[in-house]
Order: sequence, then structure tokens, then C-alpha cells
Amino acid sequence: MDGRDYHFVTREVFEQMLERGEFLESAEVYGNYYGTSQKWINEATASGQDILLEIDSQGAQQVRRAFPNAVGIFILPPSLAMLETRLRNRGQDSSEIITRRVAAAREEISHVSEYDYVIINEELDTAISDFFCIVRAERMKMSKQLVRYHHLITQLR
Repeated sequence: MDGRDYHFVTREVFEQMLERGEFLESAEVYGNYYGTSQKWINEATASGQDILLEIDSQGAQQVRRAFPNAVGIFILPPSLAMLETRLRNRGQDSSEIITRRVAAAREEISHVSEYDYVIINEELDTAISDFFCIVRAERMKMSKQLVRYHHLITQLR
């Protein structure tokens, strides 16, 4: 949705933004440009927000270079056949595009070992639960708790 999940600009404007270094990560996918605003990331991290980026492995590599402590979660389909079935059942793409997307998924899957966590999206509710378990566990890490509860820990000592 424009203004919420995405902010659409013309190709020319995107290329100008790219030249100015305004993106944390960017990629061209199926002829379209995608990028994550560096300014937005800086503002969100400064306010202590968790950030979720739905990006490909190329974008994830760019993010890890800028934020070595970023947590990578790879979501796998239960099989490539199931992925293809799900794409066909959505009814949004032609057979040619589905074939390209499955081939792209195979390439993406070759990068799975670069991630911190893997979720198998066999059942949506289970995959969502697994995701929230990862987020909660990451929030509970000592380094984050020491910052979050510095006042309390100092007081209890």
C-alpha cells in the first residue's frame, strides 16, 4: 500500500535517490526497483523499534554489512511443488511468471545458510508462532535487556 508498506516513485526518481545513497539496501526485481530508506531505518532504530524487512538474499547481505547484528530469518516453503501450487492458487500471476518465481526461489534457497533462523511455512499459524518466538527470544538477549532495564538492574544491585 502506497505510503504504508511502500512509497512509489518513478524510475527516474528512484535512480536519483540511489545515486544519492538514500537506500540501506536496494535491488531490481522483475524489472522493478525496490529499496529500503536509510533515513527511515535510522529514525526507527533510534526510537527503539523492531524493524521487519521482507527482502531477498541480496538485500539481506547489504543489510548485514550495514548492521552486523541484524537478525536474519529465512522462511522456506515445505517444498518447491507446494510453493508453485500456492502461487497458482493465488491466481495473480501467469504460468511464465510463476515459473520464474519458483526458479528465483530455488536461487534464494541456496543462501539459507547465511541466516540466523529458518522457519518452514507449512502451516501459516505455526510459521507465525515460530516467527514471534524468534522475535521474543531476540528481545530477551542479555545485551538488549541490560539496555532496556538498565535503571532497574542498577537499582537492584
